[in-house]
Amino acid sequence: MEACQCEAKWEELDQILAAHRGQPSALIEVLHQAQDLIGYLPKQVQIAIADGLGVSLTEVYSVISFYHHFTVKPKGKYQVSVCKGTACYVKGSPEILERLEKELGIKAGDSTDDGKFSLEVVRCLGACGLGPVMTVNKRAHGLLKPDKAAAVLKQYQ
Repeated sequence: MEACQCEAKWEELDQILAAHRGQPSALIEVLHQAQDLIGYLPKQVQIAIADGLGVSLTEVYSVISFYHHFTVKPKGKYQVSVCKGTACYVKGSPEILERLEKELGIKAGDSTDDGKFSLEVVRCLGACGLGPVMTVNKRAHGLLKPDKAAAVLKQYQ
């Protein structure tokens, strides 16, 4: 567990696995619980889940890579989500995303090296009238332009 810095959570993960031991049909539920517990799904956790549920590591990784919700990378302290739903897209969200990628020095789907920020694209945040919209740790910021989005980031630095 050393590489993922999740030693303190191992006992809790064992409890999750014990509740579902030998139940391959519980894979998605266990992945959700493990990610909620640790914050992401490193390889050591994937191996433990595969062993505990009696499924292959390939099957575990296939589910993780299929569903956008799951991640194998740690998320930043501040999780920035940019909406690229239709309303936000036509109002300029691609330019917002481009500016945030430049400001943070990362692409969507990545985290900054210092672990402070992670950046992701979502399909809808349910605030179409305020588009383009982004959230920082689920706090919405709307009616954005690239400069305003960069200023929002500065509040968290």
